[in-house]
Amino acid sequence: MKLRNIAIIAHVDHGKTTLVDKLLAQSGSFRENQRTEERAMDSNDLEKERGITILAKATSVEWKDTRINIVDTPGHADFGGEVERILNMVDGAVILVDASEGPMPQTKFVLGKALKVGLKPIVAINKIDRPDERHEEVLNEIFDLFVNLDATDEQLDFPVLYGSGRGGWMAEAPDGPQDKGLEPLFDLIVKHVPEPDTAGKDEPFKMIGTILEANPFLGRLITGRIQSGSIKPNQTIKVLNGESQQLETGRISKILAFRGLERTPIDYAEAGDIVAIAGLSKGTVADTFCDPSVTEALKAQPIDPPTVTMSFIVNDSPLAGTEGDKVTSRVIRDRLFKEAEGNVALKIEESEDKDSFFVSGRGELQLAVLIETMRREGFEIGVSRPRVVMQKDEATGETLEPIEEVVIDVDEEHSGVVVQKMSERKGEMKELRPSGGGRQRLVFHAPTRGLIGYQSELLTDTRGTAIMNRLFHSYAPYKGALAGRTNGVLIANAAGEAVAYAMFNLEDRGPMIIDPGVKVYEGMIIGIHSRDNDLEVNVLKGKQLTNIRAAGKDEAVKLTTPIRMTLDRALSWIQDDELVEVTPKNIRLRKLYLDPNERKRFEKSRKVA
Repeated sequence: MKLRNIAIIAHVDHGKTTLVDKLLAQSGSFRENQRTEERAMDSNDLEKERGITILAKATSVEWKDTRINIVDTPGHADFGGEVERILNMVDGAVILVDASEGPMPQTKFVLGKALKVGLKPIVAINKIDRPDERHEEVLNEIFDLFVNLDATDEQLDFPVLYGSGRGGWMAEAPDGPQDKGLEPLFDLIVKHVPEPDTAGKDEPFKMIGTILEANPFLGRLITGRIQSGSIKPNQTIKVLNGESQQLETGRISKILAFRGLERTPIDYAEAGDIVAIAGLSKGTVADTFCDPSVTEALKAQPIDPPTVTMSFIVNDSPLAGTEGDKVTSRVIRDRLFKEAEGNVALKIEESEDKDSFFVSGRGELQLAVLIETMRREGFEIGVSRPRVVMQKDEATGETLEPIEEVVIDVDEEHSGVVVQKMSERKGEMKELRPSGGGRQRLVFHAPTRGLIGYQSELLTDTRGTAIMNRLFHSYAPYKGALAGRTNGVLIANAAGEAVAYAMFNLEDRGPMIIDPGVKVYEGMIIGIHSRDNDLEVNVLKGKQLTNIRAAGKDEAVKLTTPIRMTLDRALSWIQDDELVEVTPKNIRLRKLYLDPNERKRFEKSRKVA
């Protein structure tokens, strides 16, 4: 059977995963009566809820006499490290672009990488059935993007299809025909994408690890494309790191190949195949898995350095252990190190007292996804504010910080406030142009630390109409101090249950972030102070009962709806002396030191420092 290996590349929400669903269905990978979930490739709950692909996944479909291995890549920049390595595993790519939004930052990022490794992409303009589609302008934008990314003449001569992933059709013209379904796309992949190079079939086995996952039954599974040679189960292989040093030797216990959504054990695989192998305990992404006779490691894409770090602390609040069953440092440690095994972009360090862990990743979204996953598994943890990982310039000794390219699509009337807020966050405007339909596209280069928490503020400023996309750009000299949060907080001064009457009387002090009846403890943050200092308040104080009954005296108090703190919002809102307490049932905000005297001592020591 002939073979084709392709990646599907697109920006967040341009329809990659939906298209893969339709490719699977139309190629006969599902029985007609088989129940399948929407977005079958987004298998974990958080992917379904957030509507994003977090982990790269592979599948395969059979079309006529050809097996097409398809890799669905993440479209979000925080998970972009996976994308680069995947491109070395395939021979072609389908670039999916929204017919209204046009090419976006992630399209640019991944397309640039694809062109650099010499792939000749197929362009598919998706969502052609949108009322605001502008396929001609979008095609011109795509062509300009190819030119800007130094595409060769051969790469510039890309084939184009138009269609609707959700509708399950693609055609050479924007108006169809639609009755052939995705047949034109299948045929174009077979015709345009070259067969994998199998010239090295008789050489020793070599493969670069591309995707790593921890399987409860088989242990570590490494997915990659076999560069040369062949393998069978029980064969002895070794692992070399980037410096060609041997990490381990072991036997392959199982070889798995992708057949539809299932992974099937196979007895033999050779150069060009994409497979997952089990049986090795140390080899990871970017390592070379090879025959014992090989001495030189294959050149691999380096793993991007983390840009954001957080402290995960054992929950020591008075309510610790009442809502979750995984609370000890040993259990948290095991879980974090297990996560790092399957997620190469994460870096875990243990503190000296063993009660906290420094978790570094590529962005706050990646870390928020990890916290949310642990919370659902029954963990209780305290989490600090995200901090940016700085670097030192070895030549000058200067401090460098990560800078991101930020693209904001916004209605024209709100562009002024966006420019103002971005300049406050040390962002430099690089481009401003209309993007159709009374909207503008603003491009900035801004420090990562200035963007922490900006997403929710941006949505408030623009009445929910702005779309922000971020992408790591480079390290640059430190831009100076940023203005912090302007409001202080309201702190509970005793433990108990919040009383509506007390909360009503505190409303002029600032908005609340808790409901009446909620359990509080000393040092817990219950609201936002209207001034810039912190204030300790009593939310337990009930109404004094008297014998006198005046008209209207006993009417129920009407409270203003409290501000809801989601995990993402809470992480970006807290200060350095505050924590987010995360449990399976609640997200609470608290001071790092619950005792007021300890807080004062901490403040004094900070001022001295």
